[in-house]
Amino acid sequence: MTEINSCYAHPNRETSLRCKRCERYMCASCSVRTPTGYICKECAKAHQKSFDTAEWYDYLSGFIVAAVLSAIASFLVTLIGGIGFFGWFLIALGAPVAARAIAESVRFVTRRRRSRNLFITAAAGVVAGALPTALFLIFAFDLFGVIFQVIYLVIAAPLVYTRLSGIQLFR
Repeated sequence: MTEINSCYAHPNRETSLRCKRCERYMCASCSVRTPTGYICKECAKAHQKSFDTAEWYDYLSGFIVAAVLSAIASFLVTLIGGIGFFGWFLIALGAPVAARAIAESVRFVTRRRRSRNLFITAAAGVVAGALPTALFLIFAFDLFGVIFQVIYLVIAAPLVYTRLSGIQLFR
C-alpha cells in the first residue's frame, strides 16, 4: 500500500516531490528548480539571504561613490562632445571604461559586500551623477551634448549593475 503525501502548503494536492534540503513534500508550484534538484520556496529564500551581505551604510556609500564618479565621467563626456564626429567613437570606448572604474570603486568602498538592491542603488547613482550635467545641456539647448549623455548613461548604468552583480555576458 502506498502512502499518500500532500504538499506542505497545499494540503489538497497529492505529490511525491520532496525538498532536497528540508525533506518536506511539495507540489510543482511550490518548488524551485536548482542545478542539483528541487527545493521549496522557503529554503530558496533562506539560501538567497545568505548572499545578501550588504549593510545599511553600503547603500549610502555606494550611491555617493557612483554618483561622484559618474558626475566626473559625465563632465568628461561633455568635453568629448565638443570634438565632433570622432567623439562618437570616444564615447563608445570610454563609457565602458568609466563603468568599470565606477563599479570597481563601489566594490572597494563596500568591501565586496553584496545585495541586489545595492547593485540597483549603484546604477541609480550613475544616473543621478550624470543628471546635473544632462540638465545643464538640456537648458543650454546643446543637442549633441544631450545625445552623448544619453549614450553614456545607456552604456554605463547597465554595465555598472552587471559588473557588480557578477553577470557575465561573454566568457
